[in-house]
Amino acid sequence: MEILKIVLTILFAIDCIVLTALVLLQEGKSAGLGAIAGGADTFWGQNKGRSKEGKMVLVTRISAILFLVLAIVLNLGIFA
Repeated sequence: MEILKIVLTILFAIDCIVLTALVLLQEGKSAGLGAIAGGADTFWGQNKGRSKEGKMVLVTRISAILFLVLAIVLNLGIFA
């Protein structure tokens, strides 16, 4: 049981680092002054889900869910 706690703690630490890096690498959601002139309605803006940024958002969501699950499991105290 202690080995499982160590493995989960290591996974939690790795997930924390990955989640931090992913959040810092993402661009901001603000469109700025380009939205006034219609610049935000481009081909790349419409197909963002298929781009590298869209994949990064998906991986960030998965990493955040894993973070929450691991935090809850580690704090339940079933390993003590």
